[in-house]
Amino acid sequence: MGDPAGRPDEQPTRTISLSAFRLALLPVTNRDYAEFLTATGHDEPRFWNDPSFNRADQPAVGMTWYSAVEYCDWLSSVHDQRFRLPTEAEWEKAARGGKQTTYPWGDDPWGEERGRFKQESTWEVGRGPVNPLGLVDIGFNIHEWCSDWYDPNYYATSPASDPQGPPTGRRKSSRGGAWRHLMKTCRSAARSSIPPGYRYNDYGFRVALEIS
Repeated sequence: MGDPAGRPDEQPTRTISLSAFRLALLPVTNRDYAEFLTATGHDEPRFWNDPSFNRADQPAVGMTWYSAVEYCDWLSSVHDQRFRLPTEAEWEKAARGGKQTTYPWGDDPWGEERGRFKQESTWEVGRGPVNPLGLVDIGFNIHEWCSDWYDPNYYATSPASDPQGPPTGRRKSSRGGAWRHLMKTCRSAARSSIPPGYRYNDYGFRVALEIS
């Protein structure tokens, strides 16, 4: 985990072990999120009525970290299984797909423009590259909320087994590239973070499933 040639918060690199888990092949879409809103009466995300972001198969964006957690809790109650946001470690392991390439799909940025191309909003899910595990759009299109609090120095002290992030903090970790950045794709090891109450149109999530 990490990148010796990356930013300081991606170092030191180290080997960790994780308990078995599953990660959704795609981010949560507006179609998925609409079921949650209908069932729970939860407040709509910030950009829910914006035609640039509300097509059914676009990734759901504009929710807080807390709302993403509530979605996972609702999904858990529907299926009687434990769904949650992935940890940073789980996200990176899944994104790498058993490889040590720079990006989830290989060593080169995706697309003819080498990751730099015109994008006015999120693309509908499934248009991005696929990694060796079959995960789609990971590292591309949106930042994805993770469960961890963010600490730029966490790697130096994190446990070698199932790291969960620091116990407290001011910002929540996120992973993956985003549509509104000049560089649309993001390295597997790259970290990002924002306060958990923020609602941005390049922030969404995909769910993890615990395996007992």
